[in-house]
Amino acid sequence: MPNSSRTLLAFAAATAVLVVLPLLLVGIAVMAVATATGAALNCGAGSGPGGGGQQVGDRQWNGEQMTNAQTITAITQQRRLPQRAAVIAISTAIVESDLTNVSHGDRDSLGLFQQRPSMGWGTPEQVTNPVYATGTFLDHLTALDGWWDMPPGVAQQTVQASAYPDRYAPQEAAASALMSKFWTGLDNPLPPGGGSQADLAQQATASCPDQGQGGPNTPLDPQSLPPGFQLPADPAQRAAVEYALAQRGKPYVYGAKGPDAFDCSGLMQAAWAHAGVPVSAGTVSQVHDGRAVSSLDQIQPGDLVFIPGSLGSPSNPRHVGMYVGYGHIVNAYDEKTGVVVAKLDDWAGQVVAIRRVAEPRGERA
Repeated sequence: MPNSSRTLLAFAAATAVLVVLPLLLVGIAVMAVATATGAALNCGAGSGPGGGGQQVGDRQWNGEQMTNAQTITAITQQRRLPQRAAVIAISTAIVESDLTNVSHGDRDSLGLFQQRPSMGWGTPEQVTNPVYATGTFLDHLTALDGWWDMPPGVAQQTVQASAYPDRYAPQEAAASALMSKFWTGLDNPLPPGGGSQADLAQQATASCPDQGQGGPNTPLDPQSLPPGFQLPADPAQRAAVEYALAQRGKPYVYGAKGPDAFDCSGLMQAAWAHAGVPVSAGTVSQVHDGRAVSSLDQIQPGDLVFIPGSLGSPSNPRHVGMYVGYGHIVNAYDEKTGVVVAKLDDWAGQVVAIRRVAEPRGERA
C-alpha cells in the first residue's frame, strides 16, 4: 500500500476516535445523570405512613391499604381500646376488602368491612367512609362479652357472620404487623371490670391523642387578639367563636371536653355544641364533619383547621383549631400552654384540611 494511502487511513482512524470518544463519554454522563435523577424521583416512594407501597411483615401493601390500616389503628387508639381490637378490625378488613374502600360487594355490601346498609350498618355514604365504618365495626365488636379473649378469628366471625369463617384467623399475623407500624405508645389496658360496653363507651370520649404535642411552636399570649377584633355576624359562628375564645387560658387535659379543661378536639366539640351544632368526638372523626373548604382563601370564622400534629400525618391529622377571624386560630395547644390564640400564618404551611361544620345563615339552603 502506498505511503499516502496509509497516511489517509491513519488520519481517518484518529478522527473517528476523536469524534466517538467524546460522544461515548457524554453518553455515559447522561446515563449517570438519568440514573441519579431516577433515584431522586423514586426516593421515598414508599416512605412514611400511607405514603406509597411498603413491605410490612411478609406482604407488600399499597398506599391506600397502608392509609386504611393507619386509620383503623388511629380510631382504635382514639377510643382507648387495646391493640387486640385493632388487630381484629384490620384482619377483618383484609379478608372483606383487602383493606381497600370498595364500592361493591355481595348484594349491597360496601366499604372496608363490606357492611350492608340493608342490615342497618348505615347509609352507603356512611359505610364507605373508613372512619365511620371502623367506628361501627368497633361498636359491634366491643358489644361482645369477652371479645378480647376469643380465639383467633372468632370475634371477627361473630361480628361479620361470614359464610367463610375460617378466613379471619390466618390474617391476624399480617394485621398485627400493620397495627404495630402505626400504634404509638404503650398498649391500652382493658377497662376495669373486663371491658363492659359502658366502660368502653366512657373511654371512647378521649379525643385528641397528641397528649400535649399538638400545634405549631409559636402560640400567642392566651388573651391576645388583634386590635379591632369583632365577633362574626352569623349567629351560629358567633356563638361557637365566642365560646371558644372564652376558654382562653384554661388548661389542656387529654380527653377533656370542658368546662374546666379541654384538649384540641374537645374544645371544638364543646364550642359548636354551644352553638347548637353537633360535632364528632376526636380529630380522626372531626376531619370528616361538615364539608371541605378548598383553601385558606375561603376560610370563615368557626371553620375547623387541621394539621398533622406530633402523632399524625397529612392523611390522618391529629391536631385541630378553630379559625376565629382576623387571621387567628384558637386551639387547646398543649399541657404547658393550655387554650391559646395563634396566628393563622403560623399554621399555614402545615394545614392539611379545613372543614365547615355549619354554613352561615345567608348561605343556607
